[in-house]
Amino acid sequence: MILAYRVSSVCLLTLLLLFVSGCKGNAPRPPAGAAAKSPSNLPPIDPATTATISGVVTFQGAAPKAEQIDMSADPACKGDTTWQPIVVDNGHLANVLVYVKDGLGDRTFAPPADAVTIDQRGCRYIPRVAAAMAGQPVEFLDHDPTMHNIHPMPKNNKEWNQAEQPDGKPVRRIFDNPEVMIPIKCNQHPWMKMYLNVMSNPFYAVTGPDGTFTLKGLPPGTYTIAAVQEKLGEKTQTITVAPKEDKQGVAFSYQY
Repeated sequence: MILAYRVSSVCLLTLLLLFVSGCKGNAPRPPAGAAAKSPSNLPPIDPATTATISGVVTFQGAAPKAEQIDMSADPACKGDTTWQPIVVDNGHLANVLVYVKDGLGDRTFAPPADAVTIDQRGCRYIPRVAAAMAGQPVEFLDHDPTMHNIHPMPKNNKEWNQAEQPDGKPVRRIFDNPEVMIPIKCNQHPWMKMYLNVMSNPFYAVTGPDGTFTLKGLPPGTYTIAAVQEKLGEKTQTITVAPKEDKQGVAFSYQY
């Protein structure tokens, strides 16, 4: 009896040790990217010391001629029948994304709650180049008397394809990952194309007809500023700003 009792005690102790060891082995582990998503060690941005960078994007030489579009397949599509991916006005280049590409360290920024709006009018996307922060809503409207089909073709985000009825409920989506120049097309109208930029920080702008851009609210530091045009590619500059500095006259120049 005593021997049997001792054997039973040893067995119970062994089972208890195995159970505890197994529990430790199955304990949840932090995700692989947890360290990368930890809060920034940098101090908060002080609005009293922020700087501004502004400038212009220009185009040297004569702009290429616009291409003709055949919209005859859909009688509801009326308006301008030309296509110009390089829009130049008196030497100034429109539709260029300018943004802080590097220099912010591990800072993270909350996306705005307001949606970026992209219209479909005259069987075109308006604007041709848009930008939003990762996690910010993007809303597509259809003001044409015909159905459109919104089809983003990203590399770092999920691809999707959705039809939209005329004056119907807006299509609202969120792009989670930063990505520059995501092509968006309409499967119904093959000439319809635009580019959406999904940014990791709020320091970006898209040039208008005058080619100008302004990046406000930057903490003092040294940054890589990038300019990206859909056909002409990317150009970068390294720019340092001091506290409260208003650095003007930054120029990017392209030619075909």
